[in-house]
Amino acid sequence: MKRQVLLLFFCSALTQASTVGQAVMAALIGHSLAEDKSLSTLPVAIQMTATMAASIPAGIVFARLGRRPGFILGAVAALVGSLTFAAGVWWGSFPVYCLGAVFAGLGFGVGQHYRFAAAEVATPGYRPRAISLVMTGGVLSAALGPEIVKHTRDMVVPHLFLGTYLTLALLPLLCIALLSFARLPPPPPRNAGGAPVREIVARPAFVAAVVTGMVAFGTMNLIMTSTPVEMMLCGFGIGASATVIQAHAVAMYGPGFFTGRLISRFGTARVAATGAALSALCVLVGLQGQGFWHFAAALTLLGVGWNFMFVSATTMLSAAHDPAERVRAQAANDLIVFGTVACTAFLSGAVHAGGGWAALNLSILPPLAVAVALLAWQRWRASGRDAASTVAPSPAVPASGRPAHR
Repeated sequence: MKRQVLLLFFCSALTQASTVGQAVMAALIGHSLAEDKSLSTLPVAIQMTATMAASIPAGIVFARLGRRPGFILGAVAALVGSLTFAAGVWWGSFPVYCLGAVFAGLGFGVGQHYRFAAAEVATPGYRPRAISLVMTGGVLSAALGPEIVKHTRDMVVPHLFLGTYLTLALLPLLCIALLSFARLPPPPPRNAGGAPVREIVARPAFVAAVVTGMVAFGTMNLIMTSTPVEMMLCGFGIGASATVIQAHAVAMYGPGFFTGRLISRFGTARVAATGAALSALCVLVGLQGQGFWHFAAALTLLGVGWNFMFVSATTMLSAAHDPAERVRAQAANDLIVFGTVACTAFLSGAVHAGGGWAALNLSILPPLAVAVALLAWQRWRASGRDAASTVAPSPAVPASGRPAHR
């Protein structure tokens, strides 16, 4: 089991390294290629839209072919994305560059299922740790992605970042090689049963999980996407913004070494609420000034907040469905979560261009408050069920909260 989790760790790291590197470059390249500067974050928005769009096809592929063939197809999409990005930079074409974001988003969307695969190969008691450990692959990606950008951005003069995308194209190939050694669960039987999607998404446990994931990823993406542009406007170079994004990525994935233990000890609601508080603290730090350390500290807090909320949301989701429903529940979750991320990517450039850095930061506070309120409500419901069960024990109920079929 731990060997499979380790392989998933490295595959997740390689998949996310391209995305972290893209976070450094995308808005800057978009700003240079687009005539309308409010469209500078459009490539990121397209990538997140493609990530959302990948949810349902990925679910179908995983259900019919299994995890490993699905992940290989995702790696191929990421490879095509890097090469198309390189073509857009070579030709100086904003539309071609945006086309690369479609393939990159599809690959990233499939790669999001590595955390679900970790939950499937792990025993129930080890599941929170397996999820968080696979997500710590982002620590490796945080070191690798920005460093590739720093050392390859001028490799093909005068085309800035062309060498970077050609280098990033090697990462999916390495991922495919690692997947050849993986032994992952087979697809569920066609007649596995389970509830339809409309029933799954109506469960309070699913709603709490998906909203927590939406807010975690949406608020993080809203701030992170425009940070390189804001730093450029403040006079910082590409190296400085790459370092800030690198610190942010380490903060996103580094806590994964202990987030699972925190969840096992304190529960998902408390850990997720702590993450929301750290994300709110990011706003306070970000509004204190626009020096390098203001950006670095704010993005670090935002990264840790994202980790606590998103790992908690994934753990909550794993308990909100039965095994036969896992593909449907995971596809529906990612469709909703990354649909939100796509919207925030579109909004990030527009809000930043129209309202400025302060307005962009303040805009994440209302959704954080909604997430905390929902977590409190879900915890209150769980306490009520526990109290009721001590008075009148009921028949066994599966983790999804639906009575077992007899």
